[in-house]
Parts: sequence; C-alpha cells; structure tokens
Amino acid sequence: MTTGYVYDPLFLEHTHPRHPESAARLESILQAIESAGLWQHLQQIPGRAATEAELALGHTPAYIHRIAQTDGQPAGYLNPDTYITPRSFQAARLAVGSLIDLTLAVVGGDLSNGFAFVRPPGHHATPTQAMGFCLFSNVALAALAAQQMRGLQRIAVVDFDVHHGNGTQAILNDNPAVFFCSSHQYPHYPGTGSLTDIGSGAAAGTKMNIPLPVGAGDETFRALYRQVLGPALRRFKPQLLLVSAGYDAHRQDPLANLSLSLAGLALISQTLVSLADELCAGRIVFSL
Repeated sequence: MTTGYVYDPLFLEHTHPRHPESAARLESILQAIESAGLWQHLQQIPGRAATEAELALGHTPAYIHRIAQTDGQPAGYLNPDTYITPRSFQAARLAVGSLIDLTLAVVGGDLSNGFAFVRPPGHHATPTQAMGFCLFSNVALAALAAQQMRGLQRIAVVDFDVHHGNGTQAILNDNPAVFFCSSHQYPHYPGTGSLTDIGSGAAAGTKMNIPLPVGAGDETFRALYRQVLGPALRRFKPQLLLVSAGYDAHRQDPLANLSLSLAGLALISQTLVSLADELCAGRIVFSL
C-alpha cells in the first residue's frame, strides 16, 4: 500500500498570527509526522496550481476574479472571519490543483490512498462567497474533477469537521453522482445542515446531514458510523471516498463542543479507511 501526500511551503504563507486558522495548524502536523518517522512511508505528489477552468467547476467566474484580485495585495479581511494575505490566492489555487492531482492519482491506481496537507481550507466556500476561513471549495472541486476527468459515476464525500460543510453541499447539492454526508454540531456556525437537507432535484436523497448536540462524544460517533453512515455508503456503492478532515470536534477545541477524544477521531478515520477497503478498493483521500 502506497499513501501519497501533497504539501508545499506556500500553504504556510496564508496565515494570520491571531487567527484560529493559521499556519500553526499545518506546522504541528508536519512536526508530528517527522517525530513519528512517517515521511519515509509516504510518497509526495508534486503540487500544482489549479487552472481557472478547474476553479470554475464549482465557482462563478466573478467570484474567481474577485479572489484573484487580492493576489499580491496587502493583508486584510474578505468578511469578519475570513482573512486574505498577499499569497492567499496562490496558496488556494495550489491547494485545489494539488488535491485534484492527488485524487486522480488514487483513482488511476498510482497510489492506494492519500492525504492532502493543504491550506487554506475550503468546505465553507460557496460558488459565490468566501466564508468560514475558506476561499475555494477544495474537496468539492476534487470530486467534480474525478467525475468529469475520469468518468466516475459514484463519489462519496464525508465531512467530519465540527461545522456543516455548507459550501461543499452548495456546489454538489444537485449532483446525483456525489453522495455527501456532514456530521456537525447544530445549531452552530454556519447554521445550516438540518436533518431534512437531503439535496435537490435528481440528487434528492444523496445528501445526508447529521446535526449533533453539544457533548455528543465518542460513542455517538461510533454508533453513527456503524449504524447510519456505513449502511448509507454501502447502498450508494462509491467508486471513490473523499474526506473533509477537520479536527475541531476534539474536546479541547475552543470554538466548538462536540467533545471527541483523540481515540474518537482515530475511530472515524479507521472506519472510513475500512469502508473504502470494502467498497471502492481502498480509494480514499483525506484533505485537511
């Protein structure tokens, strides 16, 4: 089994020292992998900036142009919680293109699975709006690229971040080829993702939202993944599993309260890898 990854120092240049989503998140991951001696077991995939056509798979030309105009400009805020730096547009393009290439390498069998150590994050970015620290919807764009460039007919996206992946769902909401499941604290930012939010048009029923109360904890997730998500994925029979891997459901996160332990987060990842082994020949890609 070969696990691929993407990383570039440019991802560290999108940062704000007093913001909860800063380069320190990624620096901690890199240091932990180094300490554990895991780099030698991973295969790096070269980073690549997404083309405008790839960004347009999920975002409007006007929105892409707006973010592109920030390139090289002084740091600031697009809205009260989403900042921009002189290199943010380039980092965001690189995140999308790198995740797409990692995904296509897994689909093509060049890699068994993968993890994208990318920033800025993406699951709140809608077709027309940056929000929730996110600029481009990385995972949604990777799913659409796999569908359109490799002809996959059934792709599953699982989002275990503590917040609803509203941007991912907004882009994929009417696409019946993509099953989307988000588990999230509710009601909590961004306030979307109710139980009845199941997709639209021909895609109705292919979107699953699991709103959770404060303090849900490990056993709730164990039951959900075994009794709800697992059966749903088996019915859908995905050819590829993409994961929005946000770790803010941990009990020590200062902005949320789902109270997962490290063991609970490990259980989520282990269950998803096992489901990928069972359902789609192990083809799974996690994206930070």
